[in-house]
Amino acid sequence: MPEVGRPAPALDLPTDGGGRVSLAALKGRPVVVYFYPKADTPGCTNEGKDFSALLDDFAALDATVVAVSKDPVKKLDRFKAKHDLKVVLASDEAGAACEAWGVWVQKRLYGREYMGIERATFLVGPDGNIVRAWRNVRVPGHAEAVLAALKAP
Repeated sequence: MPEVGRPAPALDLPTDGGGRVSLAALKGRPVVVYFYPKADTPGCTNEGKDFSALLDDFAALDATVVAVSKDPVKKLDRFKAKHDLKVVLASDEAGAACEAWGVWVQKRLYGREYMGIERATFLVGPDGNIVRAWRNVRVPGHAEAVLAALKAP
């Protein structure tokens, strides 16, 4: 599980629009990596919209925002177009990144236990180390909190 002050796990994934994103290619600038359970569900849609609404503010700080789920790229393309999302949507279908980042966890809903993605966000500094981590994220106000943390000295 990634820890604040330690190097971020590797991240190299296909993205919406047929692209790729990797932390190695983004080294030297801050990166917000957030994991969400499933595209086109209410909480995940709101989170994507919130980060998209603030994307210019993140860009002004030279930060890239990457949203990761296990959804296939085609689903991410539809999700992005349907909700006019601006963040990079990355596909971790195999789950290797979710495992490495410690967000593939046992969950419980209505008494049923299952494995799924914990909603979590990581702020990776320009040096590739984790600056801040948010676990079990609640969506309202979260994108603003991440932006505030990025602005903090």
